[in-house]
Amino acid sequence: MVRWLSAKLGPTVTSRTIARNLLRLLTSCYVGPHRHQFVPSGNESFPLNRNIYQKRLVLGDQLSKAVLDCLMHVAHLYGEPVLTYQYLPYISYLVSPSSGGRLNSRKEAALLAAVSVMQRIIVYLSDTTLMDILPKINQEVLLPVLGFLTSPITSFPSGSQARIALCVKSCNLIALICLRIGTEMVQQHLNETLQMFFSPFSLLQQAHDQGLNSEILSCSEPLLVELRCLDGTVLTVDLSVLEELEKVYNPEMAYATYIPFSFLIGDVAMRRIVPNHELLWKMTTAYQESMTPNTLQLSNHDPGFSSPLSSTPYTTHEAENQSGTFGSVLVGNRIQVPDDIQPDRSSSTALIAGADIFPPGYDDNTLKQDLPRSAHMLCGNWLAYWQYEIGVSQREAHFHFHQIKLQSFVGHSGSIKSVMPLNGEDFFLSGSKDKTVRLWPLYNYGDGMREIEARFTYTEHRKSVFYVGQLEAVQNIVSCDGAVHVWDQFTGKTLSTYEPADSKTPITAVATMPSPYCSVTFGSADSVLRFIDHRKPGLQHEFKLASNMNAGLIRYLTVSPSGRSVVAGYSSGFIVLLDTRTGLILRGWPAHEGDILHMKAAEGNIVVSSSSDHSLTVWKELEQKPVHQYKSVSDPIHAFDLYGHEIVTGTVANKIGIYSLLDPSTRPNSTTKLSSENFRGTLTSLAVLPTKRLLLLGAENGIIRLLA
Repeated sequence: MVRWLSAKLGPTVTSRTIARNLLRLLTSCYVGPHRHQFVPSGNESFPLNRNIYQKRLVLGDQLSKAVLDCLMHVAHLYGEPVLTYQYLPYISYLVSPSSGGRLNSRKEAALLAAVSVMQRIIVYLSDTTLMDILPKINQEVLLPVLGFLTSPITSFPSGSQARIALCVKSCNLIALICLRIGTEMVQQHLNETLQMFFSPFSLLQQAHDQGLNSEILSCSEPLLVELRCLDGTVLTVDLSVLEELEKVYNPEMAYATYIPFSFLIGDVAMRRIVPNHELLWKMTTAYQESMTPNTLQLSNHDPGFSSPLSSTPYTTHEAENQSGTFGSVLVGNRIQVPDDIQPDRSSSTALIAGADIFPPGYDDNTLKQDLPRSAHMLCGNWLAYWQYEIGVSQREAHFHFHQIKLQSFVGHSGSIKSVMPLNGEDFFLSGSKDKTVRLWPLYNYGDGMREIEARFTYTEHRKSVFYVGQLEAVQNIVSCDGAVHVWDQFTGKTLSTYEPADSKTPITAVATMPSPYCSVTFGSADSVLRFIDHRKPGLQHEFKLASNMNAGLIRYLTVSPSGRSVVAGYSSGFIVLLDTRTGLILRGWPAHEGDILHMKAAEGNIVVSSSSDHSLTVWKELEQKPVHQYKSVSDPIHAFDLYGHEIVTGTVANKIGIYSLLDPSTRPNSTTKLSSENFRGTLTSLAVLPTKRLLLLGAENGIIRLLA
């Protein structure tokens, strides 16, 4: 369901609603000490002796897998910008230092979630993008995570197990980045990161040398003491936190991290980057001896055997052109070792540590995968619009118009008379002077310059089509050219037609009833309002409006959202309100001094009308005076639509205006002139896509534009 919605809703709605909430859900997958336990594997005797970049799963990873899969599916649909512009900033937010420097269970889970999703992101980043944002990843993700992990005064609510899980995940992430970028880039960008990761080993050694007691005290308050480091600096440490650190940064962790990192980036580079490499090497060899007691016996009987206590981890040769993914040693997603440059196999440590770097059946795709090229991938104007939208709060109630052209719909040969989005906003209908109704897709394609063709064309009309609408209850389309046509939106088959009995009284206005009603109402030149149901023969109802006055022709009809009233606007500026339940005229009043050009009904018994007298007026159905009245200085407003509590208007001068529906003080009115680059021709029709916050604009040249 989530994947289907991600494709249906488009990039902006998906990112604002689905992806944003999936990212929030990730943290919940790691809340609780039981979710920090490692998933049992086949090698429980040596739990850390495994591929350094291979993920060691915790129970929380099993819960988060479905969430991460959905997040990556969104990235597959809309491209790499989703990873870099939405996911990465949220990860930075998750790992940002907390107020007071303390961790709660939620922040603890957020750190694990951030590292987990970062591991997935790194795999899908291209080489160019990874190098471009590597400083940002290092400063905003890696270093803050290591700040919590290595802090001697910040305890984890779930104890040492959560810290161990975070340490293993962080090690996997750093190793994955090292494999992607190569030795040269590691030395250039990750010096501080590696130094911070290995620094607790020295801290614990110095605490041990100074005889600090790291046992957890019975008192609940932390016991802070000062620790004098070898470089003369003084650190404040919490003894209970030191006890946590000792359980994490032990000889086993030194063996599981130092040897593989040395193998990845070279022993010479490792010694240059990590100041405490001698201590790490001693801890590594001590751990190896404790796990392989026969090593010393073998060295006594075999003169040619080199003891790990007297040898370096392995012999490495630094090549000038060694540069990971971007050089000759690490090619693509694999490490390619030339025949004349091999590790010293006489060292047992090198043999054991090196064997875990690429286990049998290793898949290159675990290091790097290319995102598939999707037709909906964000680029150009779509990317610019999407970048703005993901930064907008979900509570933002205002419509913002930026004149970003996203799509052009070409196919009509006559002026566009009506545009109407269908439910779901993935398709829309257009009626034109060329006697056709066309169905268009609203999915994002290309960079904003692409011209889209219609999916279907309805050609049964004989005159200019001035109205298109949808019967939501039965999912049928209603269109009118003087005769009302009801047809199936999926097959295009005509279901029924209604033509006026007298050609001297043509149909001049049409409206569809909201769900659950299935009726169509239309007004004719004789000032009669009629109702039909295409499933039944003949007329349902017939009401005479404005019988005692010269109101003129019915220019426009609109139905209240509840379906309880119909509002008719006349060429004289007169408006009549009809109760659909009783057929009684509730009110009639002279609303304008010119023709009614457009009308809309809104919740709360609100009616909005525009006229050729340049006025835009907001009415309460049964109140005598208007709620608000706006005056267009240059041109009358001939098309408008509603967005929440705002009115989005258009004029023949190609000006888009935004007005407040209820309270003008909440936002000043604004007017934007459409540029010829984004919209050519004269604006004839307008519709708002409220969920996607987009505008459909029809022109007299037959072209429809989608603008943000």
